[in-house]
Amino acid sequence: MAKRIVEINDNALERIISLMQSRPIIPKGLRISLKTKGCSGLSWNLDFIDAVEPRDELVEFEGLKVYLDPKAILFIIGSSIAYVKTDLEEGFVFENPNEKGKCGCGESFTI
Repeated sequence: MAKRIVEINDNALERIISLMQSRPIIPKGLRISLKTKGCSGLSWNLDFIDAVEPRDELVEFEGLKVYLDPKAILFIIGSSIAYVKTDLEEGFVFENPNEKGKCGCGESFTI
């Protein structure tokens, strides 16, 4: 099997599907993009979508359709998304091998 541009672990996949199914109208999929934000420059952006952008790259995970913004692909190749739950916190964790640094609050990163 060819390596995907982005990997999503089982916990994250389960959480994303659960969030999608809790919506009044189930979205077509999840779109991953980057936004200019924070003190370091780039921030992950995940949105449920009802319409696909024509140039988005499709990656499927066990029935979940994930659409990647073509402008973000070069910056996120090899990244992974996990969902972590501990006694003190829970949320998505992004590991990006292309990162050169992160801001102190963890909201943004540089390439």
